Amino acid sequence: MNTLPAILVVALAAFPCLAQEKPAAQARPICAMHLQKTPSAEEHHQGVVQRGDEVMGFSHEKTTHHFRLDSHGGVIEAEANAAQDATSREQIRSHFQHIVTMFAAGNFSAPMLIHAQNPPGTEAMKRLREVIQYKLETTGKGARIRITTKNPEALRAVHEFLRFQTSDHQTGDSLDLAKEP
Repeated sequence: MNTLPAILVVALAAFPCLAQEKPAAQARPICAMHLQKTPSAEEHHQGVVQRGDEVMGFSHEKTTHHFRLDSHGGVIEAEANAAQDATSREQIRSHFQHIVTMFAAGNFSAPMLIHAQNPPGTEAMKRLREVIQYKLETTGKGARIRITTKNPEALRAVHEFLRFQTSDHQTGDSLDLAKEP
């Protein structure tokens, strides 16, 4: 008994797309199992906004987020848009206190959940957590996290992380180092 035809029948039954593939000269497969929708930039940003509101615990519509780079590291800042919005102000401060504790321990799960990917720089920031400092500072309308390090590799990772945050949150902040006062 010839087993090759039987193997082909089983393979085609198990992998129906193999039977539907176009010749290699045609680049696009016709099998729906091969088609994966990649989100557009707008869909990705909307996901970041939605997941951000859930993970951070405050509304992107009622607050403004900034990411700034400097020669010592940088700053993550969020403030309530309205000075009288005590709820957003307290939600920001609570979230940032939690983030300072998590980041200092090398835990970057919150940014991963918000961005649906591991943000650039976080692996090095985890590994080098002992040489990076995170300081929570309250502001009139929210809070900021000041991130500092003297380690060149950690500094590059912090800058990479903050640049990614700026781009993915579409804050419009500069990707360059801020001038020192």
